[in-house]
Amino acid sequence: MIDSPWEYAPAPESRDIANLKPSYRMFVDGEFVDGGGEPLKSINPATEEPLAEVSSASVSDVDEAVRAARRAFDDTWSTMPGKERAKYLFRIARLIQERGRELAVLESLDNGKPIKESRDADIPTAAAHFFHHAGWADKLGYAGYGPDPRPLGVAGQVIPWNFPLLMLAWKIAPALACGNTVVLKPAETTPLTALVFAEICQQAGLPPGVVNIVPGAGDIGAALVAHPGVHKVAFTGSTEVGKQIQRSVAGSGKKLTLELGGKAANIVFDDAPLDQAVEGIVNGIFFNQGHVCCAGSRLLVQESIADELLEKLRIRVQTLRVGDPLDKNTDVGAINSAEQLAKITELAASGDAEGAQRWTSPCPLPEKGFFFSPTVFSDVQQSMRIAREEIFGPVLSVLTFRTPAEAIAKANNTPYGLSAGIWTEKGSRILWAAQRLRAGVVWANTFNRFDPTAPFGGYQESGFGREGGRAGLEAYLDV
Repeated sequence: MIDSPWEYAPAPESRDIANLKPSYRMFVDGEFVDGGGEPLKSINPATEEPLAEVSSASVSDVDEAVRAARRAFDDTWSTMPGKERAKYLFRIARLIQERGRELAVLESLDNGKPIKESRDADIPTAAAHFFHHAGWADKLGYAGYGPDPRPLGVAGQVIPWNFPLLMLAWKIAPALACGNTVVLKPAETTPLTALVFAEICQQAGLPPGVVNIVPGAGDIGAALVAHPGVHKVAFTGSTEVGKQIQRSVAGSGKKLTLELGGKAANIVFDDAPLDQAVEGIVNGIFFNQGHVCCAGSRLLVQESIADELLEKLRIRVQTLRVGDPLDKNTDVGAINSAEQLAKITELAASGDAEGAQRWTSPCPLPEKGFFFSPTVFSDVQQSMRIAREEIFGPVLSVLTFRTPAEAIAKANNTPYGLSAGIWTEKGSRILWAAQRLRAGVVWANTFNRFDPTAPFGGYQESGFGREGGRAGLEAYLDV
């Protein structure tokens, strides 16, 4: 650890703010009810202690939730004027803001991410998605999809554990704005904020059945995707599961959007502002412990500046504080589960075995919980697993290039295509590179910037379809 002129005193947020309950129930047809599945235990990944017991759905519960959503669609929601639907979305957005501190603490307890990220990124952006889509609810005829676009029906939505409430907002807000009703399955390790969101739906007076939340494992997600009463499927998660879903819905006539894995290239040219680039690199890979599908996990550095950049990067990474997610000083929190930690550890070991040079931050790790030190691999070759496979953790692979053309060739040498970053002072080079990168989102001199007005999505094995902005409405409209 580098010498510091001061020590950071603990600055813990109170876990009492989360209003954590001993048990949570699924939400169907406007009511919290017991599920027929085996109860889930939500675990605090920072301490390995149980947080709460969660009632999980059975296949018959999924059927009931879909039927409730269909009744709400036919009787209420699809026939409601857009300006009236907008009122509900505005109420939900305001309630997310009002309960923001509670939601942030609960998210950090359940997921393991630092409280400053939950507080400053996840919760405000979730509210922003509801505000944004509320504005579209009475303007769909001006979105470019015809004068009278119609909703599809019941949307079956399955979300991951890395951004539990934010991914919920990405899915539910556009679906409701367009007049659809929803059955959503949260990730089995992080269901708590979704069930508190169900409370918010009750607070907002949302008609029963418009939103239904059915916790469960992968079998419940599969039952929801395959249900004949579902007209639209939206999934964010692994590429492997995405392929299974695509096979499941093939020929069914269901609309499908998939936002899957990534192995993003973050390209630093020799004229880049290096100190600014270092901050962007750190944000690109260590934000949310690297649990980000669009993480900049492959750093491509022009050869002439590689040594200088790596030295600056190591100095900066040494300052990152790893530890208690509820401490406001924490930069890198806990890995979400023991299974994910094992995957990260195994892939990092493959980097050692294949000859990459490993540098690990000397930061101390807590004795309990699922933690992994920020790690940087240099001398990485494109054939190595750490350069090809999504690690989904705080592990950065560094490759070098000599010419801009080589940078683009290496960046595109992946089956994924979700995001990319470019660092240079030349606007012409930014435009040149962005036109050639096969990625759905390209950031220039920044990374991991999200806005509900901008579409997000990928190519190739990163999925298809867009979420957010005007383009994201199409997935929930009959056009």
